Amino acid sequence: MHISIEGLPALGKTEILAVVRLYYSDQVVVLPELVKEVAEQEGIDLFRERDRLSEAIWAALPERERRIRDALAAGTTVLEESHLGVHAAYAAALGDRTFLAQFQEREADLSWPTMFLRFAAPIPVSLTRQAARGDPRYTVPADVLERMLSWLDNWHAHRRSDLRAVVADRPPAEVIEGLEATAGLTYGPRPTDGLLPYLLLLGRPAAGKSELIQFLSTLAPSERAAAYHLGALRVADDFPLLWQVFVEDDLWAQVGRGRLHSRHAGENYAVADDSLWPFLILKLGEAITRSPARSGETVIVEFARGGPTGYRNALALLPPDLLRNAGILYLDVTFDESWRRNLARYDRSRREGILTHSVPREEMERTYARDDWASLAPAATGYVETQGVRIPYVTVSNVPEPITRDDFTHRFHPAFGRLWDLAQAR
Repeated sequence: MHISIEGLPALGKTEILAVVRLYYSDQVVVLPELVKEVAEQEGIDLFRERDRLSEAIWAALPERERRIRDALAAGTTVLEESHLGVHAAYAAALGDRTFLAQFQEREADLSWPTMFLRFAAPIPVSLTRQAARGDPRYTVPADVLERMLSWLDNWHAHRRSDLRAVVADRPPAEVIEGLEATAGLTYGPRPTDGLLPYLLLLGRPAAGKSELIQFLSTLAPSERAAAYHLGALRVADDFPLLWQVFVEDDLWAQVGRGRLHSRHAGENYAVADDSLWPFLILKLGEAITRSPARSGETVIVEFARGGPTGYRNALALLPPDLLRNAGILYLDVTFDESWRRNLARYDRSRREGILTHSVPREEMERTYARDDWASLAPAATGYVETQGVRIPYVTVSNVPEPITRDDFTHRFHPAFGRLWDLAQAR
């Protein structure tokens, strides 16, 4: 997993990542903020030498991306302070049109983190801590911070980022605890026995997959291992891959080639090339083969498929080694309920300024009006077979929508217990 830590200045990102690097050196690679690193190495003034700074950033970027690739290939969690989206937001706030143009031209080709984690606190808290830090090189006034945050929120909304938050205006131990929970870090030996290496989490859009992952990520590692048979969590989701295709189609249209794989559907996108669906599964499988589950880790493979053979076709394309060590949890909701939640999360996210991905009605009806899970797995629990592999599964009705911790516990604790028993008996 690659997590980028963002937030206002002086909220403790550097200091807390230094603590995490010290105590979890066997689990994480911590990378400093690239912009600050090159500015200090080259003696560049962040505010007055913008062109020189831009040149240094682009020159240093290939080596940074190589380090990230190597760490991920070794199965290590990468925690990176800030990202170029934040620098672009500052460029917009400062009127640096040159870097913005360069960023927008290269954005689609950059390597982006699996998740963005924001250290969240009001602007006055940042201003107070900047004054206490006493380093004028990195002092940013309130009006710049306001413009920066507005641009950054809109950028995350447009790209459908997996953006989560840790409240930074509280004791440092609690901030560290929030980062530990999000990154799945466990001090000392991780539980290694009684864990599923892979969980295939399936279901229609807005069936509750992301919400279940969020619940599981908040559990203490010992509870998650004992009660749910899951280790430190790493999520492999095909939606960011699909969204990248949409963004690339925007760029192809701009250079006159036209859209290759998608079309606009209202304010969103719809798939125009159905070969994308197997392509995305192959991409997921390739990434997992390159970075398989480590001891004490569970990789959650999350996707939705529709049509008369959607899930059957997808399972037939995943690596057999993954399937032999996997269990399937299917979250069952009706098409109407899926559409209702899809609308609800879209509207809710727009009001909050962080837009979670939403599927347009045209795509919902064409792709997800029916799926083949009930024919592939007719009983509530059992095994599905593909590529000569028996995969245990449990189907859970996820209606009504779980809200509280007790809702999730009562519904999913028994389901994971049954899934583990089936995995042991296969």
